[in-house]
Amino acid sequence: MILAYLTALALLAAVAFFYARARAMALPRPIHSVPGYHGWRVAIFVALPMVLVLIVWSPIAPRFLIEHALNSLPVALQPIGDLQRAVRVREILSAALGQSPEGVAVETIAVGAAYAANTQIAGFLMMAFGILAGAAGFAYAIRSITPDFRARHTVERVVKIALIGCSVLAVLTTVGIVASVFFETMRFFSKVSPFEFLFGLQWSPQTALRADQVGSSGAFGIIPLFTGTILIMLVAMTVAVPIGLFAAIYMAEYASPRMRTTTKPILEILAGIPTVVYGFFAALTVAPLVRDIGRAAGFDVSSESALAAGMVMGIMIMPFISSLADDVINAVPQSLRDGSYAMGATKSETIKRVVLPAALPGIVSAIMLAISKAIGETMIVVMAAGFAANLSFNPLESVTTITVQIATLLVGDQEFDSAKTLSAFALGFVLFIFTLILNVIALQIVKKYREQYD
Repeated sequence: MILAYLTALALLAAVAFFYARARAMALPRPIHSVPGYHGWRVAIFVALPMVLVLIVWSPIAPRFLIEHALNSLPVALQPIGDLQRAVRVREILSAALGQSPEGVAVETIAVGAAYAANTQIAGFLMMAFGILAGAAGFAYAIRSITPDFRARHTVERVVKIALIGCSVLAVLTTVGIVASVFFETMRFFSKVSPFEFLFGLQWSPQTALRADQVGSSGAFGIIPLFTGTILIMLVAMTVAVPIGLFAAIYMAEYASPRMRTTTKPILEILAGIPTVVYGFFAALTVAPLVRDIGRAAGFDVSSESALAAGMVMGIMIMPFISSLADDVINAVPQSLRDGSYAMGATKSETIKRVVLPAALPGIVSAIMLAISKAIGETMIVVMAAGFAANLSFNPLESVTTITVQIATLLVGDQEFDSAKTLSAFALGFVLFIFTLILNVIALQIVKKYREQYD
């Protein structure tokens, strides 16, 4: 019904727009606003009341119908407590969809059928009220189509309010995410010392079977996870930055137009490959290859290593650096290159001493974006580096990262207010602070080396 309502809204708004515009075109000249603004104003006055009806009706009607359905149950089936209420609601919704699980009372099935019928009626009522509200808005707006009416001001004011609303929504979403993670982190720190969490050298959040086992009360030292995250990120950037940057320089400065139009899309295809595919490639191809080469050279290489995960992650993020750096290098004014050539510099000298310094802020931004993506990657690490929280900076050993542990801690049935579950929020908050610091550093670098061109 929501889809039908939105379709009706779009159709009515379109009809109102074309009708109002045609009516404005028939006005005697001169007119203050062009006919298109009159059409948009009437369309807005049709769409806004219908949107308001949808916003008000959507949360209220289902809740009212559920309460009515629960009250329609016999006294013997009335829920006692939140758990029984959730069970009854699930049974009613299943019955409304035509599903009748075993053990559900006949009365509940009848109530579910009545709930489905009432839902249809509520949908038709919402449609009727919405159309009436849109018609009222149309009747009000169509009377204002006169030569002197300032329709443009109304439309621009509505657009401005919509843009401000989108900006505020984005800010509030960010604030809400940070606040939710922060408060859960404070709950975790009420159970575990912040000093132990930030400076502990052992990560073992699970509860052991015996009291004498390590981790019987949980060990929440983040240093092994932080070390593994930094290690894999450094390996990935060691692979991605040189290849990506050199590929960008080649495509921007040396490649022919035909080569560029062929090579750049091929490189950008790598950015569209799902990370799970990279994970399979790392686990089935790169990790065994690294292990075999390392052992042939006399090194003790784990079957799951940070080197294998980092190499594949570097291949994954290399297109981001290449594409962004290519765009930044192309944005450097040609006049700088021409001035360098006029002074007798060669092409390579111009690139090293003129183009790259001028493009440095954009290149730094691309590298920081790639670092953030490497820090947040999970699937490749799970499949190629493992889950072991080893405190090691040896790329040939198995390590894990913060994101992998966050995904692991929130899987399965467990108490939400336990230290093990809450530690996932603390890890997320630390990761947020770390990436924020990296972004601040990048902004300072960009601010310091930014050049302004006319």
